[in-house]
Amino acid sequence: MYQPIKICKYDMVQSYIFSSESVTEGHPDKVCDTISDSIVDACFEQDPGSRVACETMVKDNIVALGGEITTKAEFDYQSVVKAAIEDIGYVNDDCKFNANNFFFLNALGKQSPDIAQGVDAAGADDKETEEQGAGDQGIMFGYAVKETPELMPAPIAYSHKLGRAVTELRKSGKHTWLRPDNKTQVSIEYVDGKPNRITAVVVSVQHAAEITTQEIRDILKKDLVEAELPAELLTEDTEYHINPTGLFIIGGPEGDCGLTGRKIIVDTYGGMGRHGGGAFSGKDPSKVDRSAAYMARYVAKNVVAAGLADRCELQLAYAIGYPDPVSVHVDTFGTNQVDEAKIVSGVQEVFSFKPADFISQLNLLRPIYRKTTNYGHFGREDDLDALTWEKTDKVDDLKSACS
Repeated sequence: MYQPIKICKYDMVQSYIFSSESVTEGHPDKVCDTISDSIVDACFEQDPGSRVACETMVKDNIVALGGEITTKAEFDYQSVVKAAIEDIGYVNDDCKFNANNFFFLNALGKQSPDIAQGVDAAGADDKETEEQGAGDQGIMFGYAVKETPELMPAPIAYSHKLGRAVTELRKSGKHTWLRPDNKTQVSIEYVDGKPNRITAVVVSVQHAAEITTQEIRDILKKDLVEAELPAELLTEDTEYHINPTGLFIIGGPEGDCGLTGRKIIVDTYGGMGRHGGGAFSGKDPSKVDRSAAYMARYVAKNVVAAGLADRCELQLAYAIGYPDPVSVHVDTFGTNQVDEAKIVSGVQEVFSFKPADFISQLNLLRPIYRKTTNYGHFGREDDLDALTWEKTDKVDDLKSACS
């Protein structure tokens, strides 16, 4: 049941409920993100200079690629797609979308030379600079908050935790009735800005026909929700909505059309932090929609990890073809432990926001993007060699710059 914001006028304790969702790799939109990022990695495995903007659409047993790619890499695109679908787990005959039987359409072209000259580190007619420029105009946000060990908002962190766990239950073979298309959602009550309790958990899982809805509810409450979420946040009032519609046999691309880039809030901060609007998957790091968002997270996380603020959001803005950001904005929402002007100055002293610089610093010209696709591009500390923007290696530099 929806609960409105409540303010107690006697002690001015403010409480509210905030919800975030996650989707697993078998969700039709995430199938597309996975395929698109697999194409990016296939290009970077052979050619670190690749320019990739790969969009994917899936419906029923159809996979269509579109967009622009300029690369020296040579590979069989259909084989990459097939491997991605197999890895997700669409291999069961009771799913119409299946790695062993799909119709493939490749409509990829080459990047526009007008865009390329803006990005290239070279001069061109009427170009304002010879430096590498941003691949597009736009705004990007990074966010970090002292709510979880990974410095992510608790609702999205716990939603992703459930998503990863249900996928592990499926892929481990513990519950063979599970299918790939699953969604999770966690609602948390905040009191005075801090997580207090989980008020509701929503889990929807695609399943084989032979299991009943009640069996699913009983199993997943025990093996998923109670096993993964902090016991101290679950109360007798927590609501559980497990497969609330009943049957969920038809799922994945058979149940819904999927497109690359439609889960940008799942990919970032679950709605707690702002989003510039650009999707990540299928893009090489010359596209600042992706790389500058990674850089912004890197900065915000290091600010919070350094103890300079309990909450930090960074906004960057770029003009296409121009190397320097047109604006850099830092907001600590009143949680700063030192003067915010010092934090802004320290951030600009420690970090460079030119695309060429942070692409090099974060080592982004590598086949690392398939690892980012599912369960959030941020808050993942399972492979810091790949997900370099999750490192907190600038803490000492920031403390020194802000002292």
